[in-house]
Amino acid sequence: MKRRHFTLIGAAIIGLMTGGIASAQEPQFFRIGTGGTAGTYYPIGGLIANAISNPPGSRPCEEGGSCGVPGLIATALSANGSVANVNAIAGGTLESGFAQSDVATWAQTGTGIWEGRDAVTDLRAIASLYPETIHLVASASAGIESVGDLAGKQVSLDEPGSGTLVDARIILGAWGLSEDDVEANYLKPDQAAERMRDGAMDAFFFVGGFPAGAIAELASQHDIVLVPIVGAEADAVMEEYTFFAQNTVPAGTYEGVDGDVQTISVGAQWITSASQPEELIYEITKALWNDNTRKLLDAGHQKGREITPDTALDGIGIPLHPGAERFYREAGLLE
Repeated sequence: MKRRHFTLIGAAIIGLMTGGIASAQEPQFFRIGTGGTAGTYYPIGGLIANAISNPPGSRPCEEGGSCGVPGLIATALSANGSVANVNAIAGGTLESGFAQSDVATWAQTGTGIWEGRDAVTDLRAIASLYPETIHLVASASAGIESVGDLAGKQVSLDEPGSGTLVDARIILGAWGLSEDDVEANYLKPDQAAERMRDGAMDAFFFVGGFPAGAIAELASQHDIVLVPIVGAEADAVMEEYTFFAQNTVPAGTYEGVDGDVQTISVGAQWITSASQPEELIYEITKALWNDNTRKLLDAGHQKGREITPDTALDGIGIPLHPGAERFYREAGLLE
């Protein structure tokens, strides 16, 4: 497997997982693989890492301190996205990570893009987080009004290992296009945005919660359009791949985009391995849904407000981790 370079944010440096929940004298480390720093996974991962952490020596929750798992130091890592996170969990180099619902389901069942590869049968879900919107961002000067207009254009499909690349291929295919029909580039969203500012990129795909930092920054400096993903082609995608759903980017989300834009979305999920201790994942799930975490999510990011217990089980196509399942049953969210 290609070496991956990770950027660390969160509570502390990375350590190795041991088993169970550490005592106050024995810190336990838990990594969350996210996505690029310009996307949505990364800031959401940082919020969750801080929420579930309770490093040794922390002030108790009831005294205004951390309300995370006692002894736990969680960290959020910038990575290549869904596919890379699944591979890292399977290889034991991550304890958990974020992934699109489609990628997680394909990986665990050995279907879709995982057909012909070893299924990651030990993949387990902790929670469904929020809808990930499929953005197709185009330079206003490129004359792109629909997916079909991408033919012959400079288009970034995101980098290998990302869920965005998977979905971009599906969408191109629905309009009768392939990577050979566009001038395909494979760049992170911030890199693609930079090239668009320089006039060297016509359009790029991004899958993530809105507002996305890279797109918001680009829109403040360059005239863009959000290309709708609608019509019979989009309906066919949603019919064939049931994890896709209709979605709307509200007017004003990005500077210069003054009307609602219809598109489609997939769910962002927090996944882990069945090998992670049941008690640890139970306590992490419990910490995710406590009142203190609610405050952090609501204040920390627009998408954080969409992460709720009521939608925690929506669209999950892989088994729940036993620890998470136990929490949801105790909370009355699962029969």
